[in-house]
Amino acid sequence: MERTDGKLGIALVGLGSYSASQLAPALQETQHCYLAGIVSGSAEKAASWKEQYGLADECIYDYNSFDSIVDNPAIDIVYIVLPNALHAQYVIRAAAAGKHVICEKPMATTVEDALSMIDACSKAGVSLSIGYRLHFEPYNQEMMRLGNTQKYGPVQKLTARDGLEDVSGWRLKKALAGGGALMDVGIYCVQAANYVMNMTPIAVTAEEGKKTKPQDFTEVEESMAFQLEYSGGYIAYCACSYTQVMDELHAEASNGFFSLQPAFAYEGIKGKASYGEMAFEAINQQAAQMDAIAAAIKAHKPSPVPGETGLQDIKIIAALYTAMRSGARVLVHY
Repeated sequence: MERTDGKLGIALVGLGSYSASQLAPALQETQHCYLAGIVSGSAEKAASWKEQYGLADECIYDYNSFDSIVDNPAIDIVYIVLPNALHAQYVIRAAAAGKHVICEKPMATTVEDALSMIDACSKAGVSLSIGYRLHFEPYNQEMMRLGNTQKYGPVQKLTARDGLEDVSGWRLKKALAGGGALMDVGIYCVQAANYVMNMTPIAVTAEEGKKTKPQDFTEVEESMAFQLEYSGGYIAYCACSYTQVMDELHAEASNGFFSLQPAFAYEGIKGKASYGEMAFEAINQQAAQMDAIAAAIKAHKPSPVPGETGLQDIKIIAALYTAMRSGARVLVHY
């Protein structure tokens, strides 16, 4: 189902700020895919997007008509950009329509949902990818290289902190978000700790931070401090917040260091290491991510950011919430 220029068509499901300000503009720069359709519950948004991006009527859907996407050969990939708790439903429906899927992180709100998503895509013979954009970002790739190759010896201590100053809407509702800061920004810390050393933690500890805005955070955590323990003595010290801006990743190895600040932003990432300042060309992270996924699909290769990676993170996050509630060290079961 490719156009003559070889590009794959992507339909964005959910036209919130991330789709509007990041994904749709990125799809104007991509080499292997293009914006082919949209799914929105807002007729006004749909009309605006249709005019702005020149979309055909038959490529515009609402949530009731979503399943009829099965009949549209222009759409090869469905990108789910909805509140976390809706990811599973729409990934499974997209797979049933025979479409490849990209799902924003976090993959799901429960391990059971994540497993169901993987199973649905596997049975349908479609690719499932998770929107881990930083796997394609040059500075984070350098952190991976330095850690994975043990350029300065094994990493002994890693610090990862990510936070926003203000959130609202569905992110404060447990039924839609699944949790608070950990699910949204803390997952970047989990991901970074894993990809710097290409390992997964064997155990975790966590402590919920004091709520500075208790009137807002009645259902989900405002902040969390947590530790990820890995084999060989490697420990990651992490923090995430919904009321404090934080953005750094720092690795200390036996014979040197490497560090990013900011580390997880959409642009402006900067880094340094024992060898000096890192210097990489700025890229559009979302364009690089979608191109890499589309290229893998076209080549019939596994996704570079597969559903299994998303499942792994949901298992770690589940262990972190158990640790936060119990105050105990919790083993992670994969």
